[in-house]
Amino acid sequence: MAAALQPLELVDKCIGSRIHVIMKNDKELVGTLLGFDDFVNMVLEDVKEYVITPNGREVHRQKKILLNGSNIAILVPGSDGPE
Repeated sequence: MAAALQPLELVDKCIGSRIHVIMKNDKELVGTLLGFDDFVNMVLEDVKEYVITPNGREVHRQKKILLNGSNIAILVPGSDGPE
């Protein structure tokens, strides 16, 4: 039987790939994962940031962003996001 994959090992395998990040504050981001640390603080590049507003969902583009791991709710490897 193969050993179970640990969560940080899965995130490590996603470096260089697109990842969909759902934050605790109703923001969602999709970008290429450049790296992360033991606290799951992440650096993403070529980022689309989806923000829910009273007028609907807005999309903002960021070249590079640093996410605080304590604000991350869900990670979806290989996803292109909510579109």
